[in-house]
Amino acid sequence: MTITSHPNFLRYVLWSDVLASGATGLLMIAAAGVLESFLGLPSTLTREAGLILVPYVAFVGFVAISAEINRAAVWAIIAANAVWTIGSFGVLVSGVAAPTALGYAFVIAQALVVAILAMLQYAGLRTPTAAQAG
Repeated sequence: MTITSHPNFLRYVLWSDVLASGATGLLMIAAAGVLESFLGLPSTLTREAGLILVPYVAFVGFVAISAEINRAAVWAIIAANAVWTIGSFGVLVSGVAAPTALGYAFVIAQALVVAILAMLQYAGLRTPTAAQAG
């Protein structure tokens, strides 16, 4: 038995996404001004990114709490995670911001976490138990 074959693997990954995205979103909303001085990212960009995460977290939480996990919803979550990851790296190369070294580290770290969550969600969809759900 692999970890991805656990019947609740996908649900656990979705909840991990809720926790990570929720914590990141709250940080970016509540501390956007403070983060600007440390990260070199405009507070409006940081705050708006955090606000985008609010409905995302609600949606992922709804999918995770459902009796049966809807596959189409998980595909939408995976797509959103892919867009977020690509967009994060886009911010770094676009010239929209002038991040500090800590800013680069923050953006890269959160983008990698999001990419890993997307890969784990995909792996969870490929398990027989997930294939039967929703």
